Amino acid sequence: MEARRDPDGAPDVEIQRIYDELPRAAVFRVLVDRLWPRDVKKENVALDAWARDLAPSMELRKWFAHDRQRWPEFRERYRAELRERATDLEALRQRARQQPVILLYAAKDKQFNHAVVLREVIRDG
Repeated sequence: MEARRDPDGAPDVEIQRIYDELPRAAVFRVLVDRLWPRDVKKENVALDAWARDLAPSMELRKWFAHDRQRWPEFRERYRAELRERATDLEALRQRARQQPVILLYAAKDKQFNHAVVLREVIRDG
């Protein structure tokens, strides 16, 4: 997945599974999971940052358990947690205004995962 540049200066942020082939373009790659992804060797991933604190809390992650019926409430709870991380969130938003950013996550579900919400929050900033 290639991050795209926005001429209006809006945050340029995309999401991608860490298990997929990462783009070679000049993008800022940030892992947004609280736990290191299973079967991924740190030396094999060209990460620029690991933003553990922007991932959902362990309690919220366990409650959600990737249950799609809980998705609407998960989104609201996670957004509330992100409001508590405003400084970290704004730093990532500013980075995405300067250079394309890819949020990397390990979840199997590409549509219902926390990186989707985090990207929305960064873009809507």
